[in-house]
Amino acid sequence: MGWYLAKMLLLVPLLGLMIWGSLKLTQRVQQKLSGNAPGHPQRTRVVETTFLGPGLKLAVVEFRGREILLGCSRAGLTRLADVPLSPEAGQ
Repeated sequence: MGWYLAKMLLLVPLLGLMIWGSLKLTQRVQQKLSGNAPGHPQRTRVVETTFLGPGLKLAVVEFRGREILLGCSRAGLTRLADVPLSPEAGQ
């Protein structure tokens, strides 16, 4: 029984460290692949989302000085409106 507890005291923290390391590595790889690494400006920004029902939502996305209203469903995305960025939204 003592040998079992000794192995558990060694292996459980080791397992936790491996899980934490894999999460950090995944975050770093995703940032490099998406171009959102530090020093790279982010060109898109989700301003607001509203859930309409199961699998349906509206999203306002800021992109290149414009606000785009998107309808999001399980089938895909649909652009509903596209307007210039309002002056008070940039503040």
